[in-house]
Parts: sequence; C-alpha cells; structure tokens
Amino acid sequence: MVGFDESLSILENSTRRSILRHLVKEPHYPLQLSELLDVSQQAVVKHLKVLEEAGFVDSEIKKSDKGGPPKKVYRVNQSFSIRLDLGPDLFRAEHRKMPRGMRLSGSLPSDLENVVGRIGTSKTLPMVDAMGILSELDAALESVDRQRDSIIALHQQVMHKVSPSVDESFESYEERQLAHAMMRHPRRPLDLDAFSQGMRIQSMHAEEMMDTLRERLMRDFATSSGSFVAGRDSMPLPWWMAK
Repeated sequence: MVGFDESLSILENSTRRSILRHLVKEPHYPLQLSELLDVSQQAVVKHLKVLEEAGFVDSEIKKSDKGGPPKKVYRVNQSFSIRLDLGPDLFRAEHRKMPRGMRLSGSLPSDLENVVGRIGTSKTLPMVDAMGILSELDAALESVDRQRDSIIALHQQVMHKVSPSVDESFESYEERQLAHAMMRHPRRPLDLDAFSQGMRIQSMHAEEMMDTLRERLMRDFATSSGSFVAGRDSMPLPWWMAK
C-alpha cells in the first residue's frame, strides 16, 4: 500500500480522479472510460496502469455477454483517507487505511449503533432503505467533521501560544526544532536517530539537546504542579507527563 506522498502524487491528476469516481460505482473497461471521459483509450490505459501498480485498483478478464472477445475490467480495491491540515502553527498530513465492513461497528457513535441492525446480515439492501440510512450517515459525517475542525482549531491555538515560549527558551534552531518535534507526537518517545538525520546533525548532539530539554521539562513540571521531582541525571523523561 502506498503512503501519503505517492497517493497525493497519483491523485493530483484530474483524469485519474475521474476514473476512480466511475470505478467506485461499478467495474468499467477502458473503452467505456474513454467514451465517458472523452479521453483517448490509450491515455486511459496508461492511467489505469499507474492506478493498478499503486494498488488503487485491480483488474480481471471478463467474457463478453454479447459473444465478443473477453474484456479487461477494473475496480477499486482499497479504502483509505488522506488528510492534510495546514495553517499558521499547523501542519498535519496523514494517510489512514480504513477497515472494511462491520469491523468499524464497535467505533460507531451511540446514535448510529442501530444502523448495524437495520442493515442486517443480508447481502442486498433495497434502494429506498439505503437512501434513508445514507442520509443519516452523511449527517453524522458532517457532525464529526465539525467536531474535528474545532479540535484542530484548538490544537492550532495551543501551538500558537506555546511557540513564543519555545522561541524564548531555546537559542539555537536545532533546539527549537527538537522541541517542536516532541510536541508533534507528545504521546510517544521521539526517534532521535531519525531527528538527527533529518536535521543533519550528529546523534550525540541530538542526545545532548534531549538531555537538556528533559531537565527543563522536569523543572517546569515540578514548578507548575507544585511537586518535587527527584531522579538520577540519566533518568529519561516519563512520557506519561505529556499525555
């Protein structure tokens, strides 16, 4: 499965996006897509090859219903979401694979739990029932998007308020970048090797900066909580403090 950068590169092409819009509805063969999109069949085949090599679609040979030669048809075969949030003090880019089928039912909001029962175990669903359920799901997605927008805005506000503190507390560019890298994923330890490679600095330098930053965070934690924090000089930062 391709990652964020390759997915974005593939989907930036409007013809490929149009091809996918048709393929999610039902399988198509190249000539059909060529006529629908008013694009040469040769160009469609090239785009389909890119999509298939990336794993966006797969293909199979199907016999013609009218007695003609077999035809190669294409269908979408994976589910994922690309998210990009950009703004002052904000850059979040992620590629999320979405589980298929009812594995998602345990994560549904409580007001949608009854939808699972209404869908039932049947392989088919009448169109009139599907339209009612899809209307509810669309409304729920809009609600979730509004909540996510609010959370992202709050996240951005926190980063906006902490940035002056980082600028005042750390003189060097590398130290400030280390502080921002830690805040980017505050719930897990930072990969210092990857950080040092990205900054093109020695691992030893990154470790020294991390030790200094740990000491500062421990002192700030003790000051803000009114507690004493004791430990050896080599004691690592307890990451639960950042949760």
